[in-house]
Amino acid sequence: MGLLSKKDSKLILDPLADNNPITIQVLGICSALAITAQLKASIVMAVSVIFVLAIGNVVISLMRNIIPSKIRIIVQLIVVATLVIIVDQVLKAFAYELSKELSVFIGLIITNCIIMGRFEAFALGNGPWRSFLDGIGNAAGYGLILVIVGFFRELLGSGTLLGIKVLGDPIAKTGLYSIGYENNGFMLLSPMALIIVGLIIWVQRSRNKALIEEN
Repeated sequence: MGLLSKKDSKLILDPLADNNPITIQVLGICSALAITAQLKASIVMAVSVIFVLAIGNVVISLMRNIIPSKIRIIVQLIVVATLVIIVDQVLKAFAYELSKELSVFIGLIITNCIIMGRFEAFALGNGPWRSFLDGIGNAAGYGLILVIVGFFRELLGSGTLLGIKVLGDPIAKTGLYSIGYENNGFMLLSPMALIIVGLIIWVQRSRNKALIEEN
């Protein structure tokens, strides 16, 4: 991370692994369950959250000394709601079909506990640059898990990636289907997202024993 100090680099790198908002902090699970049946939807949601959290963190940081403590949550909600409206309008303009599929879930970014948590825990106490890096890091860590879950759910559930048939044609029985492979329809159900997230958590803690909580 040549242009960044070691301390600033950690703001981006830590949430990608050992302080991931989904697998370590257990935040933002709802969207991991709801929209990851397709890889494309997972990527769009990830990019949307990166935009909202990075810009939102900067705005809250710039305003941190003038926001009355009693109304800080209201101000934060207004900031994130404004950014979500921008994302929603851009999707409707350039990816209308996908915007209809995500519909209510884009709106739910407003109540994503990762975003409100970073506003409270970081942006209110740090400068704009570090808040921007913190937003990028945490949103990227969140998006990484969404993309991994979406990859496996679409591949094993539909035999496609980004809508492209990568395992063959299940009707014409080409590719893997020619040797008896069948799509696993359970992968398209929301509980399978939770199981995949659980497997990611297991792998992560198997590789880093320090992450295992003691009872």
